[in-house]
Amino acid sequence: MPLPTVAIIGRPNVGKSTLFNRLVGKRLALVDDQPGVTRDRREGDATLLGMDFRVIDTAGYEDEDVATLPGRMRAQTEAAVQDADVALFVIDSRAGVTPLDEEIARWLRSTDRPIVVMANKAEGRAGDSGVYEAMALGLGDPIPFSAEHGEGVVDLFEALRPHLEREEADEPEEDPESPDAILKLAIVGRPNAGKSTLINRLLGQDRLITGPEAGITRDSIAVDWEWTDFEERKRPVRLIDTAGMRKRAKVEEKLEKLSVMDAMRAVDFAEVVVLLLDATRGLEVQDLKIADRVLQEGRALIVVMNKWDVAENASSLFNGVKGALDEGLAQVKGVPLLTVSAVTGKGLDTMMKVAFETREAWSRRVSTGQLNRWFERAIEANPPPAPGGKRIKPRYVTQNKSRPPSFVLFGTRVDLLPTSYQRYLINGLRKEFDFGAVPVRLTLRAPKNPFDRERE
Repeated sequence: MPLPTVAIIGRPNVGKSTLFNRLVGKRLALVDDQPGVTRDRREGDATLLGMDFRVIDTAGYEDEDVATLPGRMRAQTEAAVQDADVALFVIDSRAGVTPLDEEIARWLRSTDRPIVVMANKAEGRAGDSGVYEAMALGLGDPIPFSAEHGEGVVDLFEALRPHLEREEADEPEEDPESPDAILKLAIVGRPNAGKSTLINRLLGQDRLITGPEAGITRDSIAVDWEWTDFEERKRPVRLIDTAGMRKRAKVEEKLEKLSVMDAMRAVDFAEVVVLLLDATRGLEVQDLKIADRVLQEGRALIVVMNKWDVAENASSLFNGVKGALDEGLAQVKGVPLLTVSAVTGKGLDTMMKVAFETREAWSRRVSTGQLNRWFERAIEANPPPAPGGKRIKPRYVTQNKSRPPSFVLFGTRVDLLPTSYQRYLINGLRKEFDFGAVPVRLTLRAPKNPFDRERE
């Protein structure tokens, strides 16, 4: 049974994201003193005194034309309220009720959603006057609260409980390595590559704010969705939109630095990462740096060229990018390179198919028996070198984990194996067991006991 949802709304800089972080128990949403940090809806699983629910952080509600960026942000907030079971209307108790607060209250009274008013920043007695003013909004008694210090938790629990309590059904826990488990797919890339547009196209709705302005996305936004595959099966997906990542030298503002750090945390959370390129700009050094970071983190990587419908010299562009990837990502050859158009939707189903296939390879386990039959053939075809006349005697190999596939090689002096021979073994594993271009890791274990050696 899906969790009930709470949408946090209010004008800019009243502490919505601080409240969101407190409810989810971690710093998921970016927080800064300047107003307007949050732009897209951000969701997280929250727990309040044992009551579980889904909480949605929204952009500050502003009275702007819908064609402007603040206007598009307001449209996202309104959509969040319609999707929620209850709206949590936050005001700044120290600033008191403003004309914009009154406008938001009028709009909320016109909806059919239950409303809980929270007077934030009410620690001590500094916000008492604002709490009394909020009573005049006509939305019930406000809850004095401090998102920063966690004061007022019990009152908030009591106000939300009538709207959120449901009969709970026992559900089996999901096996993350099951082929039917939800695919965690992050979309990364430079600013304005079309990441949010691509996700909106997949969802079939304007879920994320888009526009010609570069750098609209700041938070990493996760959206749950179902993809219907080529066999008409429903496949669960968690799409993660991220902020554009520019060259470090160009990142000057504190907020952009926070956004880039947030994007990298999204990579850590993901299983498969789509590096989205702008086909009108080709492949740049920054793209290779992003790809290298994804692979270093052990995530499966797919490179996708967006805006293919307007690309010039398509064939030479594709071959040039493919060659540059093979050369620039020496540790993994043959990373999937796909072409799509987020505007027309062409190529997106193929992208999703490849993403699921790549996740399957990234999660694959190989039995020790299969491994060592391959291992014996590999050693016989190419025996290890003897540096300094000292014989290296590999004994056996085993897989210690998946996601990414990781193996341990045991034997005498295997810690002396040169990098080139380790690469030979990794490439052999990749080819033999069809790991494709996912990261494969090999750890060498030699006996530390000086008497645990074979006589020469």
